[in-house]
Amino acid sequence: MDMKGYSVSWTKHKKEPYFAVHCTTRQRQCIQANHGTPEETTSPNHSLKLALSTSQNTLLPMLLHALVAFMLLLTSIGTAFSHPIASNSPLPVLSHHDNASHTLRPSAVLQKFRRIRAHLKKINKPAVKTIKSPDGDLIDCVLSHQQPAFDHPHLKGQRPLDPPERPKGHTDGETITDSFQLWTDSGEVCPEGTVPIRRTTEQDFLRASSIGGFGRKPRRGVRRDSTGTGHEHAVVSVNGDQYYGAKASINVWTPTVTDPYEFSLSQIWVIAGSFGNDLNTIEAGWQVSPELYGDNYPRFFTYWTTDAYQATGCYNLLCSGFVQTNNRIAIGAAISPRSIYNGRQFDIGLMVWKDPKHGHWWLEFGSGLLVGYWPAYLFSHLRNHASMVQFGGEIVNSRSRGYHTGTQMGSGHFSEEGFRKAAYFRNLQVVDWDNNLLPLSNIHQVADHSNCYDIRVGSNNVWGTYFYYGGPGRNVRCP
Repeated sequence: MDMKGYSVSWTKHKKEPYFAVHCTTRQRQCIQANHGTPEETTSPNHSLKLALSTSQNTLLPMLLHALVAFMLLLTSIGTAFSHPIASNSPLPVLSHHDNASHTLRPSAVLQKFRRIRAHLKKINKPAVKTIKSPDGDLIDCVLSHQQPAFDHPHLKGQRPLDPPERPKGHTDGETITDSFQLWTDSGEVCPEGTVPIRRTTEQDFLRASSIGGFGRKPRRGVRRDSTGTGHEHAVVSVNGDQYYGAKASINVWTPTVTDPYEFSLSQIWVIAGSFGNDLNTIEAGWQVSPELYGDNYPRFFTYWTTDAYQATGCYNLLCSGFVQTNNRIAIGAAISPRSIYNGRQFDIGLMVWKDPKHGHWWLEFGSGLLVGYWPAYLFSHLRNHASMVQFGGEIVNSRSRGYHTGTQMGSGHFSEEGFRKAAYFRNLQVVDWDNNLLPLSNIHQVADHSNCYDIRVGSNNVWGTYFYYGGPGRNVRCP
């Protein structure tokens, strides 16, 4: 692996100076420009016509249906969520599922938007300040004790905890740059005592396959054999011991996702349970998900479940669960800069570990930036410890065109291409019972479909345990 002379990350290592890339807001050469988000193509007028098209050819039903549709438009124009900017949002439109069927009556449409508004009222909390990101996101600065986590009965009336003791062996010798998420390019920050939360919109819900499934991963296997689930992995894992955390630096790319209901992600999994309905996971990394976010930016995300993705857990702060403590990181916001093929590389450091004192699972981004924690009460098995840790990539293969998806994993290139071309994880570690960071042992590596996405593990004095992974998806060997 020829790495000498290349800059690899936004972090600065004391002994390895060639790992330094300082990308500030004035050094945008590290960023792949990709501004602009997909526009909604269905007009409000079309939605109204669609709603009225189901009425009968009698005057009274037509008048009644027209009245319902008119009420729908009126209720959608107002400031539904106590956000001044919300009044400027486009009128509601039907999703492509609804347009295709042409069967929804106005009363059903109205009921759907009432359900959406009820969900949005729970998620979008009153903002002290709102920041507009260059990618179109609205970042609301919400008082920390008013974030969604504190809707949970266990946390009512409480406030976020103080920072815990970090694992032994964790160094603060790395420095971070001014810019690591796109929304910070505005130069605006959230005040102390608030947390930045990406605002969820009606359009976010309308892209989802269902209202109830919004913000959740579909149930699927986590373990090595994911054949038939539509999810494919290229991962390394360790098991057979008790684990209290994991740490790695993850290379950030912008993989192509070819279907709006697929995603591509790279993350750390902290896992416990029998891999049945009692599966517990904590997950953090970056993902490209057009369905969830409406664009193709890689975004920093978190996830959790305590029942194998059935009824508990969600992405980011889309339900009561994760408690955010940091005013500089917006979970779900676009990461900037990103890696460039055969060019500069960018990675993010992530660490998840169990606080020895209170038992909560904390998340650190970069070096020293504590994002927040998953309270121990959320879990059953993870209330004690993890039984497996995984690192790697995952994609969804929907086969919507009748053949394997072209959705990319990592950089979209196979592991054999190596540094600056293939995506990587480096400095993989786990946390033991005594809060020590340790190198991995007894590593297992698995690629569900190695002709589509593969993985190659290595080790050296600079990167510790590392691996390259990923691939293009559909190709001559992956039909």
